[in-house]
Amino acid sequence: MIPDPAGFLRAAQRVVRQAGGLYIADEVQAGFGRTGSHMWGYQRHGLVPDIVTMGKPMGNGLPIAGLVARHEVLDDFGRKVRYFNTFGGNPVCIAAASAVLDVIEDEGLRANAATVGGYLTAGISRLAAGSPVLAGVRGAGLYAGVDVVDPATGAPSAARASAIVNAMRERGVLISATGPAGNVLKIRPPLPFARAHADQFLDALSHCI
Repeated sequence: MIPDPAGFLRAAQRVVRQAGGLYIADEVQAGFGRTGSHMWGYQRHGLVPDIVTMGKPMGNGLPIAGLVARHEVLDDFGRKVRYFNTFGGNPVCIAAASAVLDVIEDEGLRANAATVGGYLTAGISRLAAGSPVLAGVRGAGLYAGVDVVDPATGAPSAARASAIVNAMRERGVLISATGPAGNVLKIRPPLPFARAHADQFLDALSHCI
């Protein structure tokens, strides 16, 4: 959950390509306008990936995923690999994915992610400023991470993060914990999330911490 500074991934892409590797952008969580500023997370960093993968949000619950690649990558794959897939998609899921793209565009959900996401992250930052349990707050659109620490030592606290996740669930709000130490609250609301929902979230979080 480290979105900034925008552009910091360019160095990683350069090293990968110099070593003969492919740069793959996984847009399952950061894509479809979630970051607010762009349709795809990699665009925030000014990158052109070799392969882009996308999934769950694409069908809004129906099982569908997608892959986009530079033609020379797929041409090489086609020459060297015999490919077979027992599940190649179906018209219903394709229709759902098409509808999702229409809704994102027609309802201005990318702009909503930017404005409501900024409002939500600012609210979390205010709570963190008054709490010894919450430390760093990071966000890009409706995609935020919050460090949970031991107030006595400042060390990462997976136990407290888990307690917050469960306390939020008891208040009807679903989030999760992630990161190498398991202490980062991962906050990824639905794209139609409105300010009223953000206020509900912030009220629940204030009670939990």
